[in-house]
Amino acid sequence: MIDNSLFNNKKVVFHTLGCKLNFAETSAIGKQLLDEGFIKARAGEEADVCIINTCSVTDTADHKCRQAINRLNRQHPNAIMIVTGCYAQLKPEEIAEIEGVDLVLGANEKFSILDYINKTNETEHTEIHRSEINKVREFKPSRSKDDRTRFFPIAPFLSHVGGAGMHQLREL
Repeated sequence: MIDNSLFNNKKVVFHTLGCKLNFAETSAIGKQLLDEGFIKARAGEEADVCIINTCSVTDTADHKCRQAINRLNRQHPNAIMIVTGCYAQLKPEEIAEIEGVDLVLGANEKFSILDYINKTNETEHTEIHRSEINKVREFKPSRSKDDRTRFFPIAPFLSHVGGAGMHQLREL
């Protein structure tokens, strides 16, 4: 059982890199923490917890993630540093070697962050919690048309694109 009174008035900072999904996930994690008593640290305030939701689509993305982790570690040297997201899922050992990182959470573990926060103070080494993700059985590429929209050449997906998708398909 988690003693949520430990979270009251703990200051948290969120940093998100990557796609819209990462921003949505960070928002969901943020709501979860705020509902349990955390408060967002204001600019210039030192946080008790830093959460970095990462991207790993390219080597440049990995580099930007490492830079963000190091920058937040300098700004909040006493904070519990938690790294999650795609980079954490794909290269957890690489992240664990970065000074100041306390916890690395994979894709399946990120929404159970409260379960892990209390336990980070119990160990002196970086903890990695990551489970394997399902293998992709089939990849259906998408492409851009006129740098404006995404469309899928497969009819079942067109209903999700909106009315424009069917029109674009007829133009082809």
